[in-house]
Amino acid sequence: MQIPVTIVNVFVWPVRVYYEDTDAGGIVYYANYLKFMERARTEWLRALGFEQDRLREREGVIFAVRSVCLDFIKPARFNDLLDVTVQPVRKRPASLVLDQEVRAGRGPSRSLCRGRVRIACLDARTLNPRALPRSLLLEIPGE
Repeated sequence: MQIPVTIVNVFVWPVRVYYEDTDAGGIVYYANYLKFMERARTEWLRALGFEQDRLREREGVIFAVRSVCLDFIKPARFNDLLDVTVQPVRKRPASLVLDQEVRAGRGPSRSLCRGRVRIACLDARTLNPRALPRSLLLEIPGE
C-alpha cells in the first residue's frame, strides 16, 4: 500500500516505475512524468478529503490542466521508486497553480523532473470557467 506524506504544505506520493512506463532504452518515457504528476494531484485532493467524482456530482465542477511547464533533469529507470510532490503556489477564484517534482527517493538533490501546473476549475456541464468550491479553497494551504 502506498502511503502519502505531507511535509510543510508539500504533499508527497510514492510511485514505482513499471515496465510499461519505459521506452526501448529502459528509461521513463517523457510523457509519463505527466501521468505521475496527475496521480499525485489526485491523491493530494483525496488526502484533503475531496474525491473528483464527488466534486463533479455534488458541486458540478471538474478540473482541467490549463498549462504545464516541465524541466527534465535526469532520467528515471524501470523499477525505480519515485516520490512525486504537489505544492500549492497560488490560489485564484477559478484556478490553482501547483509546483510538482518527481524525485528518485528522498531529498531535493535527487530531482528528476520539475514542473509548474496551472489547473482550471470548470463547470462540468458547460466547460466554462467556474469558481472553485469554497470548501476546497479553505483546505488548500497557501495564498
